Amino acid sequence: MIHRIVTCLKKATLAAVLLAPLAAPALAAPCGNDGSGFDTWLRDIRQAAMAQGISANALRALDGVTYDTRVISLDRNQKHFKVSLEEFMRNRVSGGRISKGRQMLKTYASTLARIEQRFGVPGPILVAIWGMETDYGANIGKMPIMRSLATLSYDCRRSAFFTGQFFDALRIYQRGDLTLDEMRGAWAGEIGQTQFLPSSYVKFAVDFDGDGRADLVRSAPDVLASTANYLRGYGWRAGAGWGPGQPNYQALLGWNKAEVYAQALGIFAGKLTQ
Repeated sequence: MIHRIVTCLKKATLAAVLLAPLAAPALAAPCGNDGSGFDTWLRDIRQAAMAQGISANALRALDGVTYDTRVISLDRNQKHFKVSLEEFMRNRVSGGRISKGRQMLKTYASTLARIEQRFGVPGPILVAIWGMETDYGANIGKMPIMRSLATLSYDCRRSAFFTGQFFDALRIYQRGDLTLDEMRGAWAGEIGQTQFLPSSYVKFAVDFDGDGRADLVRSAPDVLASTANYLRGYGWRAGAGWGPGQPNYQALLGWNKAEVYAQALGIFAGKLTQ
């Protein structure tokens, strides 16, 4: 979750993206720094979304969407700070979380074996990410994704980036991966049990349980396989190590650019097999 220490660190990844050159869709209407122009913007963004291939039926997801001042407040008051690896481990890798992770390795052993065969990523790393991000799906967030992303797309501070995320959230809904009620998450639009931004969802989400949709909210097989696909997309090499200086450490930094987070993941994964 955004308001917790783990996601504050994950913001390092998001910040790097935001600072990079963006190939975002052209904005349909002027952005704003308060809610006064939001309704006009929302009317115009529907036209821009249709030009991006979003159907009229999918655009019904925007009916009743309003400007969210809480999202703006959270965006303006992010805390960026550094913690030591020891402190991070103490706060995030508890004995209970390790114990539950070991149980998850047993519960999903056959699924994780198939995932590793297909994507090359071993189960302990995937379960460690799962535990670190949302405590194995217990804390995925409750804020409506469409409302949050519409607000951030309209807001001038990072409008270009979040317009792209907003359109991708509509694509997730359009292709039937999630219902509108299921599209709830963190305030900046992260979705599901390992907290994918919509752009990552569209790019990496996998239907691994074979039900016809990539469901990162309710399907553990889809969650774990999609996380593996993400890491493979960032260069994960089957059979290689993941500690600092080893080949797969860079893939972990692709997941989260905070060194302390990547190191903690590796240690956490090791503890799961002890």
